Amino acid sequence: MAQNIRNVAIIAHVDHGKTTLVDGLLRQTGTFRDNQAVGECVMDSNELEKERGITILAKNTVVTYRGTRINIIDTPGHADFGGEVERVLSMADGVLLLVDAAEGPMPQTRFVLQKAFSHHLKPIVVVNKIDKPDARPQEVVNEVFDLFIDLDADEQALEFPVFYGSGRQGWMTTDLAAARQGGEGKNLQTLFEAILAHIPAPKDDPDQPLQFRVTTLDWSDYVGRIAIGRVHRGRMRQNERVVHLSRSGAQKEVTVRGVYRFVGLSREEAKEVEAGDLCGIYGVEDIQIGDTVAALDRPEAMPVIAIDEPTMTIVMRVNDSPFAGRDGGKFMTSRHLRERLEKELRVNVALRVEPGDTADSFKLSGRGVMHLGFLLETMRREGYEFAVAKPQVLFRDVDGEKQEPIEYLTVDAPADAVGKVIEILGTRKAELLKMDRKGTFTRLEFTVPARGLIGVRSRLLNATAGQATMHHVFHGYGPYRGAIEERTAGVLVSMAQGQTTFYALDGLRDRGAFFVPEGAEVYEGMLVGEHCKDNDLVVNVVREKKATNIRSSTKETFVKLPPPRAFNVEDALEYVGEDELVEITAKAVRLRKAHLRESDRKRNERSRESV
Repeated sequence: MAQNIRNVAIIAHVDHGKTTLVDGLLRQTGTFRDNQAVGECVMDSNELEKERGITILAKNTVVTYRGTRINIIDTPGHADFGGEVERVLSMADGVLLLVDAAEGPMPQTRFVLQKAFSHHLKPIVVVNKIDKPDARPQEVVNEVFDLFIDLDADEQALEFPVFYGSGRQGWMTTDLAAARQGGEGKNLQTLFEAILAHIPAPKDDPDQPLQFRVTTLDWSDYVGRIAIGRVHRGRMRQNERVVHLSRSGAQKEVTVRGVYRFVGLSREEAKEVEAGDLCGIYGVEDIQIGDTVAALDRPEAMPVIAIDEPTMTIVMRVNDSPFAGRDGGKFMTSRHLRERLEKELRVNVALRVEPGDTADSFKLSGRGVMHLGFLLETMRREGYEFAVAKPQVLFRDVDGEKQEPIEYLTVDAPADAVGKVIEILGTRKAELLKMDRKGTFTRLEFTVPARGLIGVRSRLLNATAGQATMHHVFHGYGPYRGAIEERTAGVLVSMAQGQTTFYALDGLRDRGAFFVPEGAEVYEGMLVGEHCKDNDLVVNVVREKKATNIRSSTKETFVKLPPPRAFNVEDALEYVGEDELVEITAKAVRLRKAHLRESDRKRNERSRESV
């Protein structure tokens, strides 16, 4: 047994302070030099993670406390990135459950915790942000206990130690009274001691023949593919001949050209890494997540990690709009898109890619709108240009019964808006399970079909004056709940190409809300606004005012147009209808009709009706 190693995964809901606590652990163990410039949330290295304040890609770091290497594994808090969570927990021996002192346990906490208990990991509970004015630590601990019982936690898991404190200020204590006064000792020492005492040391035997399972993949321009995982048995040595056992069962003799050992946030070359520790290896071609690397004399494959199946699909196609290539896109052909998607498949295990109905389209299946939206946004920033259709839910047939993915939805809304929230979700076939008062807000918990969540966020925000917050997590497959009403409003569709004018937009302001400002470039078939009625309306937004001799000098001075509604990739995916596409370029996200010309749209509609 490796007594001087601990492997800990940190579990928390989005924005409960997980990555900030890791910053504190790194600082207090001397991982950074005194004169080293370090930003906040150093573990969130991805640009999108920093913008949204969430962890998307699982990462790990190492801190050394009293001679013990503590491998800290940061897990994504969002269920859409559950493919990451599943693999990461197989590397850990215990978990640090981080809960906000005001919000308490949330759906994503529940999702990851359920996975942790299925791996029989021992928990330590940390009640973070104790300095919040609305903190209610004792109630939160009771809620955590109820959640553990709800998830059928075993006896050992129910005897969890509890810490109170502030990750941002860098202190934790087991004494609630001292925590309310601002903490004792003002450091994280008690938390480190608890990790050493409560998290079991790895039971892996370094003297047995080698066994290593790949849980994450990385890429280096110098050494190629790097496989990261845990050494479950024996020792991983540099330049050693081993057997690569793939998920499909194929065996191949290979040489491990190099071994990386984790040090702080970086990694360094090592001669060998023993059982119980995490490491990265390179030199093994075509190694995939879930594969095993084993000793030549005992080539035994480890159990393949089960990964949750996709629940949602979208069709990606080459951008064929009149503005294709105008926004500085570097990669626009189907060959470019295919190569990029194949590259993504190497590291994104929850993603599936199939050829589409046409030669220039691809069918992408993922864990939800956020999972797919993150990939599309990443590609957009890399200079790719493409169009995508409305997301579709993947149904299943179980014993002749049609089943669909059901999500567990939690909504926090002001008490006076609860009726509106229940009414909106009622039209989406949601079933109310629980309703609790939390201060001036009410927490509502529902089960709702995944397709019922598409586009519901904006309606809830409008109904609650922007105050509602919603979080959802995959609950399982359930019986099909029937038809759900789609977007109730129609859209304003441009009839011509050109620049929008103030004169044209001012004349149409009573017809609905706009998506484009004055002076924006538009084309025929592009969506320029939302109609105030339920039908689509073709409008001319490029019409100019005819010049006459009679002119009022003050006519256009004081009239202001309302600000246009902006869309990011996820908003656009939730908004589009069946006959519409989202055009995604390096500089813009536009909405358009699949058939740009009105005559083509009418012909297509007639042919559909005849069928």
